[in-house]
Amino acid sequence: MPKMKTKSGAAKRFKARGSGSIKRSQAFKRHILTKKTTKSKRQLRGTTEIHATNMGHVRDMLPYA
Repeated sequence: MPKMKTKSGAAKRFKARGSGSIKRSQAFKRHILTKKTTKSKRQLRGTTEIHATNMGHVRDMLPYA
């Protein structure tokens, strides 16, 4: 049986943790930052976890994660 392919775009955006959860980077931090407050930009730092409602879709894109 052939191997399943991983979606390359998803592989660049998501990483699996040891516990099985998947981490992602925050959105809305790329451009048009002048109108955003310092507090909102600070809270967009770092990574967060994939929401449970999206977990099935991300698992389909990353079959070996």
